[in-house]
Amino acid sequence: MKQKKLIIFMPSIEDGGAEKNLFIISNYLKDKIKDISLITVSKKFKNRFSKKIKIISPRSNFWDTLSRRKKFIIGLYLLTLQIMKNKNLLVFCFQANIYCTILCKLLGVKIIVRSNSAPDGWSQSIYKFFCYKYILKLADKVIVNSLDFKKKFKVKFNINAVCIYNPLNKKEIIEKSKYKNQIKFDKKKLNLINVGRYTDQKDQMTLLKAVNRIKDKIKFNLLIVGKGLEKENLINYIRRNNLIKKVQLKNFQNNPFNLIKSSDVFVLTSKYEGLPNVLLESQVLKKFIISTNCPTGPREILLNGKAGFLFNVGDYKKLSKLILNYSKNKKILSKKILIGYKSLNRFDYKYNLENYFKIVSSLIK
Repeated sequence: MKQKKLIIFMPSIEDGGAEKNLFIISNYLKDKIKDISLITVSKKFKNRFSKKIKIISPRSNFWDTLSRRKKFIIGLYLLTLQIMKNKNLLVFCFQANIYCTILCKLLGVKIIVRSNSAPDGWSQSIYKFFCYKYILKLADKVIVNSLDFKKKFKVKFNINAVCIYNPLNKKEIIEKSKYKNQIKFDKKKLNLINVGRYTDQKDQMTLLKAVNRIKDKIKFNLLIVGKGLEKENLINYIRRNNLIKKVQLKNFQNNPFNLIKSSDVFVLTSKYEGLPNVLLESQVLKKFIISTNCPTGPREILLNGKAGFLFNVGDYKKLSKLILNYSKNKKILSKKILIGYKSLNRFDYKYNLENYFKIVSSLIK
């Protein structure tokens, strides 16, 4: 029997952890699957994919300026056209999971859904809860990226998801961290860093409130790297609280590893995640980590606090105390860094990519 065509579906590609995994997984599968395509509206990222992957997108660059939701609609239209041409295909969905599942089931096509972030962040409404409980389970396979995530899907929606950790390429991270950065770090001060989109989900405001409480207690510098709609709010807070000399915002970097390597502490303040790549990358570079105990991922990565500090979402007072604690006890707490580094084998690059291929190959024949 002829092998099905594989269509990877991610209509809106931005700069984030989900996208990193999209690039890695797609480029790995291209040598395993004979006929593979990607449907996206975000054409500016096409050079991140192998030439063996056919990019299906609108001809005009105009569509790339649209909102994420509108890109979903266009992407679903392009997917419908592909299915109408040839139903002998398998869809691997990274985005718009509910709509994509409905479309594929109506048109008689098999679908794999990869869910990127914990349901706590997006399933609060009755409508979304219904969709995930009764529609997502129609997918032929649902993949999540943490064990805690898997448990939540089972308890909340009765979905038997498969957990595959994000593939972590340690050699590449270490190599990229060797590039020189343009920011000078004062080694006499405690250097804190946060990397992530400026959004409500990433909640960098909690980090600013925390360092504002300790600005007269220790010498520190804070670097926040990213882009997004919350940037102006962050800038205004920095100005109002006289943090300009202590806090710096830097635009998104394709390679933030040199900046992380030069820092002392990585701080994650997210309200929810799936499995935050940036924590794994920080562990590879042997940085101390302070993170929210948000759903899902940080507690799993930090081994319930054995490999770093955890605090409740939004608790900036606790975060400020943890930063002070680390600044006074660096040598003692450095043991946590080593514990985290030694635990990285479970995120092995080749092992997790091979698990993705096993699922795809079982459905594509």
